[in-house]
Amino acid sequence: MLEIETRKYFALLEELETSEKLIALGFGELQNINPSNNFYFLPFQLLSQGFERFMKAYICLGHFHKCQNLPNANHIWGHDLEKLLQKIVDNYFFDYERHQFELDNNFIRTNKDLKELLAILSEFGKLARYYNFDLITGNTKIGINTREKWSDFENKILDLEDYKKLADLNLNHEVYQKISTYIIIVFERYVSALSRQFIFKCLGEEATSLSGTSFFNYGMLYEKDFGMKDYRHETTRYKERPQKVHKRTMLDEVQRRTNPEYKSKKILRSEYNENWPFYADEVIVECRESHWCIVTIKGFDYALNGSAQNRYKLENPHSAGMAILGKSLSDFIKIAQEL
Repeated sequence: MLEIETRKYFALLEELETSEKLIALGFGELQNINPSNNFYFLPFQLLSQGFERFMKAYICLGHFHKCQNLPNANHIWGHDLEKLLQKIVDNYFFDYERHQFELDNNFIRTNKDLKELLAILSEFGKLARYYNFDLITGNTKIGINTREKWSDFENKILDLEDYKKLADLNLNHEVYQKISTYIIIVFERYVSALSRQFIFKCLGEEATSLSGTSFFNYGMLYEKDFGMKDYRHETTRYKERPQKVHKRTMLDEVQRRTNPEYKSKKILRSEYNENWPFYADEVIVECRESHWCIVTIKGFDYALNGSAQNRYKLENPHSAGMAILGKSLSDFIKIAQEL
């Protein structure tokens, strides 16, 4: 079996590992977008770079597997993500004779959301990252305003109930989570479809060994897994944010049991008929003096509504990483308020 030259092998390994980190950080920064943070430039930069590097490394390995040599610069030049994906689909996306291939193949070839999102990131990578300077200086080759295009895409995701939530300080962050979760699911499907080509050795032994430390986990994502991961933990913004949680004390437990103004209820995942939003299998919701709603998870208190967040200086479960991003807590707020 022909092997890739050692120096180039490790260059490809570095590109795959770099692109995986850029993509994961890009997803995390999308999840960091909230009512007080609208810095979209960072996830755009991370994702456009990550996807471009991933697909170019993929093309190099696909070409090597098919032609027994690495491509020259003309094969993978440019920043157009749609063209790179089309090159992969036309030349290096192989059937591994399982039903999952049909799902993956149909998705990357026909999904309109993927096409639109990749087009926006492509424009960002080519010209639009300097849109403001091009506008200022009157550059005739000005790119599109990718932030506006991205907003247009986001608005298509929202419904009337989401717009009502935007006006509710207790729930407006959930709208941002719904958007980021929807977009990340599209991208996870796309990355996992390509990653399975490595796992099933469609691109050869060299490609499989090179991807083992980077894209193997993406290749193991299937329908039930999409949109479930919290990518924020590796982002600087999340690491540096002070965690405002309260470990319950004996006094807290006495208050819960004896204070008539403290109403509480244990809720189990197994007994809950709707879409369970927490990572833990049981929680206790509590409403204090008919106003402040909290939830206890594994011995720690978190704020369910904004008034509890302000009064007790607590994180909400989504921000603390205790609830699945994109899954609403509104039902638990209602349960607490009705106790």
